[in-house]
Amino acid sequence: MIYNSKIISKDTKKVLSLALPAALKHFIDILQVLIDMLMVGSLNIYALAAVGMTMQFMMIINVLMTLYVVGGNALISRFIGQGRKKRASALLFGLAVFALLLSVFVSVGGYFGSDTVYEMMGAEAGVVQQGSAYFKILACGISIIFLDTLFYNALSAAGDTKSSFIIKLVSAGINASLNYVFIFGHFGVEAMGIEGAAYATLISYVFNVCSYLILMRFPHAKINLIPILSKRDLQRVWHVGWSAALDRGISSMSFLVFVSIITAYGTTELAGYQVGLRIEGIAFMPGFGFAIAAMALVGQSLGAKDKDKAYNMGIISGRVAYVFMGSVGIILIIFPEFLVSFFTKDIETIKVASYYLILVGLAQIPLAIMFVYSASLRGAGATKTTLKINVLSLWFFRVIPSYIAYKLGFGIIVIFAIMNIETLLKGLIYAYIYKKRVWLDTKV
Repeated sequence: MIYNSKIISKDTKKVLSLALPAALKHFIDILQVLIDMLMVGSLNIYALAAVGMTMQFMMIINVLMTLYVVGGNALISRFIGQGRKKRASALLFGLAVFALLLSVFVSVGGYFGSDTVYEMMGAEAGVVQQGSAYFKILACGISIIFLDTLFYNALSAAGDTKSSFIIKLVSAGINASLNYVFIFGHFGVEAMGIEGAAYATLISYVFNVCSYLILMRFPHAKINLIPILSKRDLQRVWHVGWSAALDRGISSMSFLVFVSIITAYGTTELAGYQVGLRIEGIAFMPGFGFAIAAMALVGQSLGAKDKDKAYNMGIISGRVAYVFMGSVGIILIIFPEFLVSFFTKDIETIKVASYYLILVGLAQIPLAIMFVYSASLRGAGATKTTLKINVLSLWFFRVIPSYIAYKLGFGIIVIFAIMNIETLLKGLIYAYIYKKRVWLDTKV
C-alpha cells in the first residue's frame, strides 16, 4: 500500500503532535540533569564525576523498569488502538502494583550496596564517597521513580505526551530552585552539598507522581487507573518485557564496562566523558521524542490491524528525527568548547569533552535511525530482535575493540571514535531489519 501525500501529511502531523512534546519533555529531563551537574560541579571535580557515574548506575535500575515498561507500552498502545481504554487502564493498575513491589528490593539493595557499586566501577576514593552519599538518598525514593517512569510511558503509549511535558516543566523548576537552596544553603537552610541535589531530585519526582495521579482521575484522560488485576495481561507484558529487560541489562553492563575503560584513563577523562555525554543528551532530545511517537503509533496501528500504517509511522518518525538530530550534531561539531565551558573550567576536562562532542556530532543521523527503528520494533513487541542486535553490536563493535585499544596504549580519542563507529554500524543494521518488515507480524 502506498500512502498519498494527504495521508502522509496527516500522519506527519500526528507524529509531530506526539513527538514534539515528548522531545521537549526529554529536553527538560536533560536540562534538569545538566543543572544538577552545573551546580554540583561547582563543589569539586569528585562531585561532578560522582553524579555522572550515578546516571550510569541508574541505567542498571532502568533494566528492572523495562520488565514492565516496554511490554506495558506495547500492550497499552494496542489496547488503545483497539478502542479498549478500560482494559488498558486495568493493566496500568496491575503494572503499578508490580512496580511498587519490585522497588522495595531495589531500595534496600541500593541503599546498602552503593559503596560497592562505585568501587567496582573503579572510581577514586573521593568519587566513591560523594557518589555513595548521593545515591543512598535516591535509593530511599526508588518507588516514586518507578511510578513516575511507568505513568509517563503509559500516557505516551495512550497518545498523551503534552501532559507529561507540562508536569515535567513545573517539576524541573522545583528541582532547580531546591538545588539552589539545598546544595549551597540559602534562606536559612544549611548547605548540604551533593546530598542536597539528591533531596531536590526526589521532591521533584514526588510532584510528578502526584500530578499524574490527579490527571488520571479525570474521565477525559487518555488512560486511567482502574483497580482490576489481570493475570493474563501481566503475563503478556512479561512475555515481551523479559527480553527487553535482558537487552537493557546486558547493554547497561556493557556501558558500565565501557565507562570503566574510560575511568582507567583517569578522573579528568571520566569527567570529560560525563560532561560530553550530558551535553550530547540535548541532541538525543528529538530522537527520544520521535522514538516515543513511533513506539506509540506503531503499536496503535497494529492494534487497529493496519500494518502498512504501522510501517509508515516508523519511516516518517525516522526521517524527521534524523533531520532534527543531524542539525544538533552540526552545533556539537562547531561549538564544542563553548558548550563544555558552561559546566567546567578545568582546561583538560574541556579538551576531553570537546573531542567527544566533535566525534558524536558526526554520528547523530545513524543514532536517530537507531532510536526510532528500535523503538518501532519494541512497540510491535519484537524485543527479541532488538536484544540480539544491541548485545552483539555493543560487545563486538564497541566494548571489545575499546578494551584492545586501551591495552595497546591508544588515547581516549580512539575510544570515542570506536564508540561512534559502533553507532553507525548499529544504525545500518536496524535500517536493514526494519525494511524487511518481518517484525510487523510479531504476536503480543
